[in-house]
Amino acid sequence: MPYKAAVFDLDGTLLNTIVDLAWATNYALKQYDMPTYTVDEIKHLVGNGVAKLIHDAVPEGTPDELCRKVLATFKEHYADHSLDTTAPYPGVVDAIDRLRATGVKCAVVSNKPDFAIADLMNHFFFGKFDFALGQRDNLKRKPDAEPVHFALQQIDVAPEDAVYIGDSEVDIATARNSNVPCISVTWGFRDKEVLLAAGATTLVDTADEMVDAILLPEK
Repeated sequence: MPYKAAVFDLDGTLLNTIVDLAWATNYALKQYDMPTYTVDEIKHLVGNGVAKLIHDAVPEGTPDELCRKVLATFKEHYADHSLDTTAPYPGVVDAIDRLRATGVKCAVVSNKPDFAIADLMNHFFFGKFDFALGQRDNLKRKPDAEPVHFALQQIDVAPEDAVYIGDSEVDIATARNSNVPCISVTWGFRDKEVLLAAGATTLVDTADEMVDAILLPEK
């Protein structure tokens, strides 16, 4: 039997956002004369929310007040440029349509700020998801189970009937903490070796394989 709900990470799973994230990060760093990063280097910093991204990107020992200024600059720039190069990964939009056609509820749970989630979901996936959740002040962020359980409550599906899909070790830990299975996609921001080392049990290389893993799970 297929899962009743599929809960997706966003960055690196549904959308390739890395260039826009990297440009916004480097823009913010440049405003304060801080060293910048390559896109590949930024890949290894994302996954835990933008506050953690900026915390890890600024030079070690940067005062908290200055970190907050860099973060504010990042958010302002990213809000205006989150759609510059971002696009869905190949086959992802069709995959969501196939899942919904079979009755699977679809949700997004991301550590990206909630305002950015709304913009991206409306632009790329309007009407295709039952619920989308970004980082909110009143909820813990992944890998805590709280945001996944909150999303499942909104779509009225129990954890035992859901699966989580993501591209990073953060997503694997999120699924484990939420007591739901995890499907790890290999097209995102982490190498397959990193996913396996983090305990990945189901790896998929294409959107079609992802759909099959959701509709025909090996429970």
